Amino acid sequence: MPQKTLADTLAAHETVYVNCGHPKCCKSTMLDIAALTERLGPDHGSMHQDLVGLFGCSKCKAEGRDRRPVFFTCIPDYQGQQRERNRTWKPTFEKR
Repeated sequence: MPQKTLADTLAAHETVYVNCGHPKCCKSTMLDIAALTERLGPDHGSMHQDLVGLFGCSKCKAEGRDRRPVFFTCIPDYQGQQRERNRTWKPTFEKR
C-alpha cells in the first residue's frame, strides 16, 4: 500500500509540479491531480517513486536531448491550513 495516494493529495488540495531534470531545459508543469486520479485510480500512490516512471519531458524529446529523470515539487495548501488554524481563534480584549 502506498504511503500517500492520489486521493490523499486531492483531499489535501496540494499542488504538484513535475519538473524536467535536464540542465538545459528545467521545464515545469503543474499536474491536474483530479485528471490523474481519474486515469490511474484514487488508490494509486502520489509519492515520487509512484509517479516518476509515468512522466518524461516532451520539450527535451522534441529537441533530441537524452532523457533525464523528472522530479516533483509538492506545495501544500497553506491558505487552507491557516484557515483551519484560525477557525476557533477569537481575539481577547483584556485590560492591562
